[in-house]
Amino acid sequence: MPTEPLSQKEIEDRLAELPGWSLDGARITRTYRLSSHFAATALVVHIAQTQEELNHHSDLTLGYNTVALAVHTHDAGGAVTEKDFELARRVEKLAPGHGAS
Repeated sequence: MPTEPLSQKEIEDRLAELPGWSLDGARITRTYRLSSHFAATALVVHIAQTQEELNHHSDLTLGYNTVALAVHTHDAGGAVTEKDFELARRVEKLAPGHGAS
């Protein structure tokens, strides 16, 4: 069964529950700034494990002390779906308290 794209209102409502996340084009995005490169790398590993568990993968970028995610659903034509927000919520649990940049 295909995943249905969310309406603009549904996306806005869900983003309101996820401070630091925003809509950038047809993706939801967030950047985390961490205390060190090692901490950022560790977060990437945890995010990768979560993505495997959900079988839903983001564009994930590791910087010196930053981790950036850009999420959309390929099998919904690149639209934002509930699957994207489930991944975002799970990532937030891995990185509580980290500020967005």
